[in-house]
Amino acid sequence: MKTHFQILIIGGGTAGITLAAQLKLKDASLDIGLIEPSDKHYYQPAWTLVGAGTYDFKDTERKEADYIPKGVTWIQDKATAIEPDQNCVGTKNSGKFTYDFLIPVPGLFMAPELLPGLTEILDKGVVCSIYTNPEHTWDVLQKFKGGNAVFTQPTTPIKCGGAPQKIMYLAEDYFRKKGIRDQTNVLYATPGTIIFGVPDFAKTLNKIIHDRDIIFKPFYAPEKIDSEKQEITFKYSKPGESNCTIMEGNPLGEELIGALEIKVHYDMLHLAPPQTAPKFVQESKLSIQEGPGKGWIDVDIHTMQHKRFPNVFSLGDVAHLPTAKTGAAIRKQAPVLVENLLSLIKTGTVGHKSYEGYSSCPIVTRYGRMVLAEFKYDNVRDSDPLISKFVDTTKEQYSMWLLKKYGLPFMYWNLMLRGKA
Repeated sequence: MKTHFQILIIGGGTAGITLAAQLKLKDASLDIGLIEPSDKHYYQPAWTLVGAGTYDFKDTERKEADYIPKGVTWIQDKATAIEPDQNCVGTKNSGKFTYDFLIPVPGLFMAPELLPGLTEILDKGVVCSIYTNPEHTWDVLQKFKGGNAVFTQPTTPIKCGGAPQKIMYLAEDYFRKKGIRDQTNVLYATPGTIIFGVPDFAKTLNKIIHDRDIIFKPFYAPEKIDSEKQEITFKYSKPGESNCTIMEGNPLGEELIGALEIKVHYDMLHLAPPQTAPKFVQESKLSIQEGPGKGWIDVDIHTMQHKRFPNVFSLGDVAHLPTAKTGAAIRKQAPVLVENLLSLIKTGTVGHKSYEGYSSCPIVTRYGRMVLAEFKYDNVRDSDPLISKFVDTTKEQYSMWLLKKYGLPFMYWNLMLRGKA
């Protein structure tokens, strides 16, 4: 069995397959190995729609083997350790592999254990998540009869930061269609400071929240869950605040415990579980060792090259980049990494291609409507010149819903994973 590769990629998700395909299209002679244990590949952006009953889960699943680019060696195993000083990657069952150049893009891992009480109840009863079991989420919505519908997210970075509010908007719309909205409090509680970081899109979303009577609570960091009582406790995390005020007789029945903890009863609870980089990444020298980016891969935010190991590049969810962790970000990051890596291989010098932080978040705001939020580093709006010529993407649009439901999945399977978009 071959154990040395010119380029070794860890991860066969969106990032790994896209990169392998683009590299092979640019230079078919490249010797590439790809480590990925799963035999299934999922189009996860559609899981929001699955959770709202408007997309079939089986249509988000394909065989991994059908997307491994021709000429790439698939090592169907789990990476367990990276030793960048030795140019070596350890695996669970296949031993060690060495490389000239390494691209670790394994995505991130769900870590429900970081929120006390969550592991035991996730995807059971009235607790659900489109991140882990979107079909159960749809089941919960259909069985919901009214009361407190609580939507929240953790203090860790997460895949697609907008997803927890997308499913909240769809659920709220579903409750209206079902005729139970009057018996329902819809709460969106987030550790964040605002509804969305880019002002143009925040303006639209704030109006939607106001017009549809959604209760928005910023600075609410989920702290623990009591499944017996169906209660979730939040810590009020506003900087500089030493106490929190809760009005008596509030519609949610919130209860203040001590100075900064708030207890809320839920009749259904949807949340994004806490998420982290894989353990083998956190424990490797490739990750940032201390500070805000601890555990994430330490790359230059423009070139995608590792700051300390020049023969290592990374992007996507596992890289420490100050932008959203989305497939749209990977689509713009990948050509930068590919060009800069190929330049390094051929000339010994990294190329000049630069990533400016582009990401997009297609925010579904109800059935048949979507806002396409596009932005780059520092929360600067960054619209696609073609789309923005015809459509105001800051407004709810039916055309953008069609893009989300039909256009983007087609582009993903047929263009992006083939290295052509």
